[in-house]
Amino acid sequence: MRIFLQQPPAASEAPRYLQLTLQPDLFGGWELLRENGQVGGKSQLRREQYLLQAEATAAFEKARDAQLKRGFQVMFVLGADAHRPA
Repeated sequence: MRIFLQQPPAASEAPRYLQLTLQPDLFGGWELLRENGQVGGKSQLRREQYLLQAEATAAFEKARDAQLKRGFQVMFVLGADAHRPA
């Protein structure tokens, strides 16, 4: 499952983005990838490991909801239509 969020750009700056990816790992667990930065600029990638899919999904949704409250907008969603924000 993947979601790409983007903040509306400021007057002279490139827009900021956040991409969340939830995927199974090779050992039966789950991995949440958080990539954020400015479009066309530097970015940061963080990885979080989870043993259970339910824990990983909850972390994914919490991260998504926090960014929506900060003014980010959903640009696209891939996979698991049930997890689209209301």
